[in-house]
Amino acid sequence: MSEQRDTERFDTVIIGGGQAGLSTGYHLGKLGRSFVILDSFERIGDAWRKGRWDSLRLFTPARYNGMPGMQFPAPGWSFPTKDEMAAYMETYAARFRLPVRNGVTVDGLSKNGGRFIVSSGGRRFEADNVVVASGAHRIPKTPAFAGELDPRIVQLHSSEYLRPSQLREGDVLIVGAGNSGAEIAHEVSKTHRTWIAGRDVGQIPVRHGSRPSRLVLPIVRFVGQHVLTIRTPIGRKALAKLGNSSPLIRVRRPDLAADGVERLPRVAGVKDGLPVLEDGRVMDVSNVIWCTGFRPDYGWIDLPVFAEDGWPLHVRGVVDKAPGLYFVGLLYQFSATSDVLPSRGRDARYVARHIASKRRKGRAAVEATVAI
Repeated sequence: MSEQRDTERFDTVIIGGGQAGLSTGYHLGKLGRSFVILDSFERIGDAWRKGRWDSLRLFTPARYNGMPGMQFPAPGWSFPTKDEMAAYMETYAARFRLPVRNGVTVDGLSKNGGRFIVSSGGRRFEADNVVVASGAHRIPKTPAFAGELDPRIVQLHSSEYLRPSQLREGDVLIVGAGNSGAEIAHEVSKTHRTWIAGRDVGQIPVRHGSRPSRLVLPIVRFVGQHVLTIRTPIGRKALAKLGNSSPLIRVRRPDLAADGVERLPRVAGVKDGLPVLEDGRVMDVSNVIWCTGFRPDYGWIDLPVFAEDGWPLHVRGVVDKAPGLYFVGLLYQFSATSDVLPSRGRDARYVARHIASKRRKGRAAVEATVAI
């Protein structure tokens, strides 16, 4: 087969069919731009449908979970399930006729002359613009010593955990005391003796879903979206200090205590096949669930656009070192809430407007046009 038949050409290729990619496609469509969305999952929404545990509900109420142009179809103060989120995304893509190619795993991004080359196995796509919307974190992260645990211990990362029936009889050690760890500990403690190890990340001051929380949430959302941004001095200072962990939201310290979940210091290593804590205690457990987060995966991008820490060099998702390359859905891309549901649409709109405007205007005019 000739190269001509192997290569498809587009104005813009969006890599990733999650909320960030679909939102970017929506805005590009509204602006009359041609594009294609490449997604590795076999079905739109599978990142939620298959990549989260069965009982998971969203932390934000439905009124804040809609993507641009379409409200979430649920009571405003309800908390949708992961499957409801997946179904919403599938309906969203169909409603706006977004050109999603499922089952396309991108394994390379480079540039040849003035065009980007996107590869997926034997398939090749060329584009003037590429938007990387594959997620701020993709690869499950576990400590190097995880491989030293006794093979009889069931090990699961939080991305692999679906339900308690996956576990062996016996005790469970949850490693990582953030929201995922707390939620999973709360669930497995009903059938297993459970410990949770890791630093205390704090907790929100009001009960999640309560009437007081309905008063507090809009304020927190406003601050996260409009105050803690790269535009404000206080925002730049705060974003530089923020880590990857957010305070406990739904399952808090009193809930874990009521469940009989004992808190432990951090896991420091392995001794005789068993996890060892910082204080030297050896935990004789049958199961370990790693709620230790994810790391970025950009090894497939062959372009000099990354800092020493591996994160893209960009301003609001626009990469100056490779004109035409964009990112959406990054941690703190513009604000403290850039990588969560309510804010991805704003960042997607900014990037889409930049793409639509760059051919007609110089940089200064572009910034004035796309400013939000």
